Amino acid sequence: MTTIHDDPEEFAEDQLAGWLALYADRVRGVHGGVVALPTEGVDPQVAVVVGGGSGHYPAFCGVVGPGFATGAVVGNIFTSPSTAQVYSVAKAADQGRGVVLSFGNYAGDTMNFGLAAERLRAEGIDTRIVVVTDDIASADEESKRRGIAGDFSVFKAMGAAAAAGEDLDEVERIGNASNAATRTIGVAFSGCTMPGAREPLFTVPVGHLGLGLGIHGEPGIEDVPLLPATELASLLVDRLLADRPEAAGTRVAPILNGLGDTKYEELFLLWGRVLPLLQDAGIEVVEPEVGELVTSLDMGGCSLTLQWLDDELETLWRADAYTPAYRKLAAPVAALVPADAVDAAEDEATVVPDASGASRQAAQTACAAIEAIDALLREKEEELGRIDAVAGDGDHGRGMVKGVGAARKAVEKAGQEAGVAFVLGRAGDAWAEFAGGTSGVLWGAALEAFGRSLGDDRDSYEAGDVVDAAQAFADSIVHLGGASRGDKTLLDALLPFVDELRSSVSGGDSLTEAWQAAAAVAVTEAAATADLKPRVGRARPLAEKSLGTPDAGATSMGMILTRVGEVLADRAEHNEGENA
Repeated sequence: MTTIHDDPEEFAEDQLAGWLALYADRVRGVHGGVVALPTEGVDPQVAVVVGGGSGHYPAFCGVVGPGFATGAVVGNIFTSPSTAQVYSVAKAADQGRGVVLSFGNYAGDTMNFGLAAERLRAEGIDTRIVVVTDDIASADEESKRRGIAGDFSVFKAMGAAAAAGEDLDEVERIGNASNAATRTIGVAFSGCTMPGAREPLFTVPVGHLGLGLGIHGEPGIEDVPLLPATELASLLVDRLLADRPEAAGTRVAPILNGLGDTKYEELFLLWGRVLPLLQDAGIEVVEPEVGELVTSLDMGGCSLTLQWLDDELETLWRADAYTPAYRKLAAPVAALVPADAVDAAEDEATVVPDASGASRQAAQTACAAIEAIDALLREKEEELGRIDAVAGDGDHGRGMVKGVGAARKAVEKAGQEAGVAFVLGRAGDAWAEFAGGTSGVLWGAALEAFGRSLGDDRDSYEAGDVVDAAQAFADSIVHLGGASRGDKTLLDALLPFVDELRSSVSGGDSLTEAWQAAAAVAVTEAAATADLKPRVGRARPLAEKSLGTPDAGATSMGMILTRVGEVLADRAEHNEGENA
């Protein structure tokens, strides 16, 4: 929701005033919009004036500057600027070499920019119009399509051509050629809300996305169920490749654009799925852009644009630009090491040390345990998150899944010849690296301590050796975390576990029997943390709120120790069967 405003009716004017104050060193405000300040020592050029309604930043004023637009007309929220506004900005932007007006294909824009062009021509200013029609979902006939994020690609080509000194005919031709080479399709996950409004302009059915929805909420092709990132990427890429221009080559300039509420991290993830699809289709990707370039207030959604390049359009796409919202420098960064060389060096650094047969066998048990823990935590992720959210940030389940998932991949790569110390060390390193946060550091260090205690050179491992390793595991967490029993942390489950494990083994129980008995104690003690108040960590300020809810770390510890006990029992039964 758009919540920061005084008078909602003045939102467009107020936000532009703040923007002009911020960028007063490079643009100036005129009636109806903004124009770039003159650049010292640069010859006059064709003025590229772009525009449309507010609410789409960086479009349109954010792309005013050297190498891009000369001026931008700024209408009210999602509303075409008036003829007078277009005329005013174009007059101010004109440098004596003519003006190109460019905008998305919407009825109000077409009328107002068209009338302004007639007025400018009547005054002797040669004025051309380039309309952007990139939205493949809006119509089969190209001339009837809407202009959405492809605006950016077309404006960039014309701005670069004007900066290179091309005349008005050439800038107009390049704009039309750029538009003909550009295709976009978008999806919406949620509607956008106008300043002062209580409800969004439109809604998308729960659990669905609007395929082909316009940037103001105009109807799309259909509502389809929400898709995982891989399937969404396939949908976007397949639709665009099916609509490629005639005589298109194999080079494209892609834009993966966020519509306002979709986070950059989500866009980066989606790009990681889009890129290989383009490469598999034989497409060469040229300087892709991923981010917010043509938005729609707080709309949830994204769009994928492909501009099919020839030599001319590629040169213009790569050309320098410097605007408030977009900067590109052609100068290369020196002395970067090729990625394949870095990968090769890392591979050479991974040497598996020698290990005894007993250590390799113990490593297989460790691998089985980590695989089982991975499955467990994925099953319990939501439950652990709910527990953690009572007095924390709710990320415990997600963090544990990330950590154990990384640990599982690390041990899978270790190979059959690796010993238990090496395997658990690699698992700990991966857990700490990818889980992050406090629990990631603690679990990573503790797994490494467990493995280091066992070592890789023993001819056999007794139950007492595992007790000592469990003690090393716990000691590592105590040392790093600085907590004690009773502080409402995972130690409230772990320390009783170690005590019971040692007592049971000393009493003559097998490792499996002792582990399972100790795990049951851990589960009981974890549940008892509901009666404790946290005395350390982020939950401490919410101590009262946490009463009645067990600690998430202690809960997951009890779950994990129980699952490991099950693995030990399964392997013991399997070994007995083999011996029989």
